[in-house]
Amino acid sequence: MSRVCQLTGKRVMVGNNVSHSNQKTKRKFYPNLVKKKFYLPEEKEFITLRVSTSALRTINKNGITACVKEARAKGYLK
Repeated sequence: MSRVCQLTGKRVMVGNNVSHSNQKTKRKFYPNLVKKKFYLPEEKEFITLRVSTSALRTINKNGITACVKEARAKGYLK
């Protein structure tokens, strides 16, 4: 399973490790993903999503229904 947030589409970013002597080597920055189960009252069922912690804050602010609707419109979620 790829490391992608199912609501925001956040992915792995690529950057550099920089040593004291300023040598640069490639590294990856991973999104902070958690597996979480949500209840959708409109569909009367639970869904399990792999979401970033920033997406959890967005869900708390806007509600799971609005977030799922937006993610489906953007194509992040089926």
